[in-house]
Amino acid sequence: MTRLVLLDTLQDRPAAALIVDGRLEDLAIDPITDAPIPGAIYRAVADRPMKGQGGLFVKLPQGSGFLRQTAGIAPGQRLLVQITGPAEAGKAYPVTLRLLFKSRYAIVTPNAPGLNVSRRIRDEELRADLEALAAAAMQGADETLGLILRSAAAEAEPEEVSEDITAMRELAEAVLADLTGPPELLVEGAGAHETAWRDWADPAPDDVYEGGFADHGVLEMIDDLLAPRVALGEGHMMIEPTRALIAVDVNTGNDTSPAAALKVNIAAARELPRQLRLRGLGGQIVVDYAPMPKKDRAILDQVIRAAFKAETEVNIAGWTTLGLHEMTRKRDRLPLRELLA
Repeated sequence: MTRLVLLDTLQDRPAAALIVDGRLEDLAIDPITDAPIPGAIYRAVADRPMKGQGGLFVKLPQGSGFLRQTAGIAPGQRLLVQITGPAEAGKAYPVTLRLLFKSRYAIVTPNAPGLNVSRRIRDEELRADLEALAAAAMQGADETLGLILRSAAAEAEPEEVSEDITAMRELAEAVLADLTGPPELLVEGAGAHETAWRDWADPAPDDVYEGGFADHGVLEMIDDLLAPRVALGEGHMMIEPTRALIAVDVNTGNDTSPAAALKVNIAAARELPRQLRLRGLGGQIVVDYAPMPKKDRAILDQVIRAAFKAETEVNIAGWTTLGLHEMTRKRDRLPLRELLA
């Protein structure tokens, strides 16, 4: 498997692409405005609660955020909140009190104590070494601070991991002590190039290129993502966002064999996570799979769950009485079409 990370620009904005065996697997593009980027941490001021919606608004330097954790929060109280996703036009940014200070090898977790090593690191001797390194780097920290060592730490030099932990710990301590004052941005969210460095490190890329979108066909791949049609061998699927939900329609095309429907449905289920991720689509997703016998649903269910296993915050609801398949996916980035508008 060949992994390439390309650091380039699109429309004069930083952009990054992850290419695995010649296929686009992830894409990051900085927004055209100075709107908050997911991961940004703010000092906010609690505003009015929203009865019936289970949350309250908080004042940010730019607009407002919507917080669902409301217990014990009084209007006017200073809070530290983190942006969890983009906001639709005219709506508040989703925020949380569960802060994460994330870097390439380490994540510091306030109010979630404990030292943890990624379960993807299975070598017991290596796990023990990393646990000892983590304990040493967190020595003397507030007992409410937790730490997660990411899987990329397995391939890094101990000094690099230790420095990463120390940097995130010091940042967390400084931010947590900064509760006085008006609404203010305290930590910027990760831009496209930082996201590539931070989140695409496991497995380590074979090469990192400055530029390269044109040479590696990324521009053509992005053009394909802006079209609703996705080829699936003889069949295809159409991915069409609406205001209420994401509609996906799967078709067998010219293949009229008895196994055609199950074949194209399996291909669609395996491809759908990548398409949603690259297109920046989330919320309610309704899939109209090609008609097939009900007995084949058990097979397709296994494929769907395996395909979405690695995706974060996906809830698979299952089949409706009309034979549609429903799920939800967290909105974790702006839609690609909006980024390139």
